[in-house]
Amino acid sequence: MEEKVSRDPLVIAGHTLSSRFLFGTGRFPSPAVLQQALEASGAEVITFAVRRVNLESVEDDSVLQHFEGKPVTYLPNTSGARTAEEAVRIARLARAAGLGNWIKVEISGDSRSLLPDPIETLRATEELAKDGFIVLPYTSDDPILCKRLEEAGASAVMPGGSPIGTGLGLLNPYNLALIAEQASVPIIIDAGIGSAKDAAEAMELGADGILANTPIAKAQDPIIMARAFRLAIEAGRLAWLAGRIPRKKYASASSDWAGSLFEAAAGADSGGKP
Repeated sequence: MEEKVSRDPLVIAGHTLSSRFLFGTGRFPSPAVLQQALEASGAEVITFAVRRVNLESVEDDSVLQHFEGKPVTYLPNTSGARTAEEAVRIARLARAAGLGNWIKVEISGDSRSLLPDPIETLRATEELAKDGFIVLPYTSDDPILCKRLEEAGASAVMPGGSPIGTGLGLLNPYNLALIAEQASVPIIIDAGIGSAKDAAEAMELGADGILANTPIAKAQDPIIMARAFRLAIEAGRLAWLAGRIPRKKYASASSDWAGSLFEAAAGADSGGKP
């Protein structure tokens, strides 16, 4: 078992990652706090909205300049896109600017809930995968849709636990477990997670990783919260590998009553007779 645990990397499109934590970079109180929180998280993949990056001078960008020379993989996202065409255009601009070929497809279908548009997300995933991108689509917790995204060429699928930024946690654990069970690509739970507890629960359901931003950036101490998430993700993964006990309707003693002191005492009082 120790060998199984030590050789348990997250692999996305042939890229091996030792951390199962994907780190969002928005809404932090300062670049210094962001950098310290990233270090505490142990994450190797960072995501950011392409629309917030200066594509004409990426090396001098106010956010990305703080990660220059660090061993991280960029996962730019298409936040703000409303259609597949917009998402594809954003992805291609990001690649042309030197941000690599990883892309998180994020297409909102509703400005209030920010829930992803399933049809446009599927279309964008299919086109970008054909264009050579490593596509990680953010989607709803629909098992059928998640399977369709995998079949369309997604390198990993990212169902939400609940709407972005709500902190409501995992609203439909059954669906998330079903998605993880049927997938042949990594399942990264994205959006709605509020605390380290939610991250551990998602990993115990069989998820391969967690993407989080708001619960870290808006915590009273983002650096401590980043470390809490790191430990929770590791603990949840270990618990899933170990295999939990089955749930039972009634209690069962952790030790056998046979041969107990009380049984022996009862036998002595009756002269050893039953």
